[in-house]
Amino acid sequence: MTPNDLVLTPKGVRFAGRLYPCTHGKGGIVTDKREGDGATPRGIHRIVGMLHRPDRLKQPTPMAQPIGPRDLWSDEATDAAYNHHVRAPYPHSHEALRRADPLYDLVILTDWNWPDATPHKGSAIFIHQWRRPGYPTEGCIAFRRDHLHDIASKITQNTRLIVR
Repeated sequence: MTPNDLVLTPKGVRFAGRLYPCTHGKGGIVTDKREGDGATPRGIHRIVGMLHRPDRLKQPTPMAQPIGPRDLWSDEATDAAYNHHVRAPYPHSHEALRRADPLYDLVILTDWNWPDATPHKGSAIFIHQWRRPGYPTEGCIAFRRDHLHDIASKITQNTRLIVR
């Protein structure tokens, strides 16, 4: 572990000398992640990208790509695009990246089951804004908005999310 790593602890995520309160999957922390289980997968996950809503906030870092109205994330385990960014129209099961609520205004992407996705192993383990303190996610790691933005500004290409 290095100070550049996001390390999930029982009290939050340790990163860059700070401890940030967070929430994780309602299904707990698991070793055997499955699509739809609501769990956060144990492991070391690289940060592979960042997305943002340009209509709601300025580009937070040069690595952040804009989220548009047609941007989706495939969670259809039988499709070749499973656990990948896709665009509408997309006839299979998916999650909209451009949401009415602010949860995905800023999204940090991890390499969980990506780029070579194994069917049914789980998709879309993101780092994003939480609904409220203590409210679990579907498997992602979520933070208070200002903490998420602070974390995003400090991420490097060597940053990893470590879930033990």
